[in-house]
Amino acid sequence: MPARSVVVSAHNGVHARPVAELVRLAQSHDGTVTLRTADGTTVDLSSVLAVMDLALGPGDAVVLETAPGATAEALLDRLAEVLAPGR
Repeated sequence: MPARSVVVSAHNGVHARPVAELVRLAQSHDGTVTLRTADGTTVDLSSVLAVMDLALGPGDAVVLETAPGATAEALLDRLAEVLAPGR
């Protein structure tokens, strides 16, 4: 399963606007996309409420995982850019 480790660097953390973008990107992918926190909590990235409940802030480490596919790496790049702009 393709995965990407990311440290949240968005100065305001992951609030409503970036969560909406993450969910939009995840829902555009054919397979499941998940986000796992450092404490092992895993959520489906297509759920706004599940992602918001994580209350991710600057410095939080996460792992993004997605089903394999032709667009998996590009999707992970785009998701990582939302969490860590300018990375």
